[in-house]
This record gives sequence, structure tokens and C-alpha cells, in this order.
Amino acid sequence: MNTLKLAVIGKDVSKSLSPKMHTFILNSLGMGCSYEAVSIPESEFVKLLPTVFERYDAFNVTIPYKTSVQPYLKEIKGDAEVFGAVNTVNVKTGCGYNTDGVGFLLMLENAEVQTAGKSALVLGSGGAGRSVIKKLLDAGASVSAYDVNQAGLLKVHGEFPDFTPLERLEPKFYDIIVNCTGIGMHKTEGKSPVGEDVLSHCDTAVDLIYTPKTSEFLRLAQSLGKKTVNGEAMLFYQAYYADCIYLNITPSAARAKELFELYQQEGVNL
Repeated sequence: MNTLKLAVIGKDVSKSLSPKMHTFILNSLGMGCSYEAVSIPESEFVKLLPTVFERYDAFNVTIPYKTSVQPYLKEIKGDAEVFGAVNTVNVKTGCGYNTDGVGFLLMLENAEVQTAGKSALVLGSGGAGRSVIKKLLDAGASVSAYDVNQAGLLKVHGEFPDFTPLERLEPKFYDIIVNCTGIGMHKTEGKSPVGEDVLSHCDTAVDLIYTPKTSEFLRLAQSLGKKTVNGEAMLFYQAYYADCIYLNITPSAARAKELFELYQQEGVNL
């Protein structure tokens, strides 16, 4: 079996499930791999990134480097160009991609969360937030977004003007609220980007965070009787689509669903 040397890079990926997921997916697709989690402090990113290119055949990118990795790539393709964020890098070709959006929509589909004609509030407009905003718009949702970084939010609005940027959060009904901020994991574990006053008005709360499995954001939503969706499925699906890029094969949504079910049944995520 051929073997790929892979990694995920981010500020803190010590708790990342990416190594287990990618190894499971690639092995299921007939490819061996070694997959490492590489945490890089922001002050060391420019210095250490060349080593990543030298050491791995391909790598995935997470918070906060989805935009800052772009100047080091030969080409940005597909959703990465549209979103302005990269989560998948093929070192051999020097190309960057983004599989977050397709992974996000497949997660909602499998969780039976409708988007067409629904209202959505997106919290955060960074790399993941940009992807979610655009994909929800494409899926027919009416989207509002809030970010404490108003300049960043308005920049995204300049690129995707069909959503409503909010200056402040006020209690208002939304069918779906999506947390794309990262608040609730690592050093902010136990915190939520919004409180009960906001969550009490929604039907479904979606958190892109997958560790902890029930973030404070989701815990609050559950206590209010709301439907909740954890980001683990999105992580798995975006990993599947990334691995298809590495293997140069055509992805299948049905195959992705099948593999995730097998992954859960075998307890690989435990």
C-alpha cells in the first residue's frame, strides 16, 4: 500500500481529530498514510511554514492560518478562491483548496437541517465563517452575521453583499444559529459566544467546534430545548473531500455518509 505523509497545522491542534479521521478515510480508500498534528505559534508561522512544505506531501490548515497560508501557494482553486480561505494544500502541485463549505452543507443535510428559505445567524466571519456565510447563501438561506471584528465582517460583506452584517446582537428569531468563532474550545472552553437571550429565539444551534463534544454554546441551546449539531460530521466530511483531492479521485456524497457511519460504529472517535 502506498503511503502519504500528511499533517494538519494550526495554532493549537493538540486535540485535533484530524489524524484519526484522515487515517481512517484514506485506509478505507486503499491508501496508507502517516498523519501528524503540528501546532505552530503565530509568531513562528512564517519561519516554520517552509518546513511543512518540505516535510509533507499535503497538509490541512485550521485556525488561524486559513488566510495567511495563501501567499505561499502557487494557485488557489474552487471554493478557496471564492471564500478567501484555504484548508487543504497539495504540496506537489502547490495548490490550495477549501472543503469546509461542502463538508458543512453535507453535515446539515445529514442532520436534517433545512436551509432553503430559512433564516440564519452566523457568528464569526473568519476563515470558517466566510465559508459558512457563502454556502448558506448559495443554499437559499437568508443570512445575517455578527463579528466583534467589525472591520473584518464588513470586508466579507464587500465580497458577499447578499448577507446582512450586524453591528450588535439583539434577541431575534433565526431558524439556525451557527458558531464559527472558535469560542468554546481550548482556552475558552466553558464559554459561549452568545447567551440564552439569543439562543432562546432559534430552532437549531450549530457549532463548528467538535472538542468538547458539547460546547457551552450547545449546552445552553440544549437546556432551552433546541436542536443541536456538533461540528464533528463537518470535520469528517471536509476531511473526506480533502482526501479525494490528495488521491485525485471524484468525491461521492453517498460514500462520505457511508464512511462516517462506519467511523462512528467502529468508535474511532473515542
